[in-house]
Amino acid sequence: MSEPSRFDRGHTDDLMSFLAAGPSPYHAVAGTAERLEKAGFRRVAETDAWDGGSGGKYVLRGGAIVAWYVPEGAAPHTPFRIVGAHTDSPTLRVKPLPDTGAHGWRQVAVEIYGGPLLNSWLDRDLGLAGRLTLRDGTTRLVNVDRPLLRVPQLAIHLDRSVSAEGLKLDKQQHMQPVWGLGGDVRDGDLIAFLEEVSGLPAGEVTGWDLMVHSVEPPAYLGRDRELVAGPRMDNLLSVHAGAAALAAVATGPGAAGLPCIPVLAAFDHEENGSQSDTGADGPLLGNVLERSVFARGGSYEDRARALAGTVCLSSDTGHAVHPNYPERHDPTHRPRVNGGPILKVNVNNRYATDGSGRAVWAAACEKAGVPFQSFVSHNSMPCGTTIGPITAARHGIRTVDVGVAILSMHSARELCGADDPYLLANALAAFLEG
Repeated sequence: MSEPSRFDRGHTDDLMSFLAAGPSPYHAVAGTAERLEKAGFRRVAETDAWDGGSGGKYVLRGGAIVAWYVPEGAAPHTPFRIVGAHTDSPTLRVKPLPDTGAHGWRQVAVEIYGGPLLNSWLDRDLGLAGRLTLRDGTTRLVNVDRPLLRVPQLAIHLDRSVSAEGLKLDKQQHMQPVWGLGGDVRDGDLIAFLEEVSGLPAGEVTGWDLMVHSVEPPAYLGRDRELVAGPRMDNLLSVHAGAAALAAVATGPGAAGLPCIPVLAAFDHEENGSQSDTGADGPLLGNVLERSVFARGGSYEDRARALAGTVCLSSDTGHAVHPNYPERHDPTHRPRVNGGPILKVNVNNRYATDGSGRAVWAAACEKAGVPFQSFVSHNSMPCGTTIGPITAARHGIRTVDVGVAILSMHSARELCGADDPYLLANALAAFLEG
């Protein structure tokens, strides 16, 4: 067998571990914090007074994390270089009254989160993960990472119209997973089960934020293993790349003399509009940047100067050209996997990139020795969006949309090139260096 890549595959191996360990935004944030801790970053509480000392710091709130590195001697008006991403992915989330069932089947009541490809969740072995809130107000992560649930598809013998008309799924009626048998469905069964597997006393859990996930691990794919299949690449791929880039810059030989303050901002709730206290349209990032300026003795004027010189790369996955549907892509902009990260452009501001932003990205890629590609949507197709325009509008900072081209976006299992995550991380590191 030939070698899978001309690049060091260690980064992609690590990405696969990160994807597997991040079945919920809360797990992804915990994993990111652990990696930053190993790079010397330390958590600061939002309720504490902040000092203006140098070094790596981060705040963690629910499914979001903002981390930054202050170089020695950084002035209050020193600009920021921000990599933005999001931790959430389309999935099925557990309802407040989770226990349901019919005809001898025990089921879990779920609500559709974001815009998943519903058919990709059918007939998969699913686990359950998320956050439990206890009586004292503390939280506990839980991850049942074994086959626990399944959304069974109707046999073709009972729906012959599938062959002619295609699969039609009702979000309420057809997407409730089964997890056992029994005619007596009792309120509290699911939460009691999670208390048991978490080693908690009965009745200790009073709140929960739970979601299903495929338990099939990420894997290399293809003759030469040049592809990676796995869950939640949209957008944990960018969270992982951003964390790796920030850690590399903060521990590199030039960290003390950086001309900017590198930042990673990984938000929750991008898939449903970003309007939450942990979303990109919330106050979290702005509060962190402002408090960082003030902690270093800065004024409102210093804050304004810092933000005026700040640039953000909004990193999210984009669409690689699909070999079975090439007509769905712009005929002159067809990114290929393993062709390098993509610059995402939409003149109607669904992406935040403009010409000056392109120059920033091109300079970072040139510095890193990384090729990049350009993406625009087909004119007859509506364009998706990211946290990029939200970040630009909310904070008044120059923002550029970039990412990695993938297939099967919003599927329970997505597909990317095995080289592209490494290339993205290198480009992000060059950008964060200023």
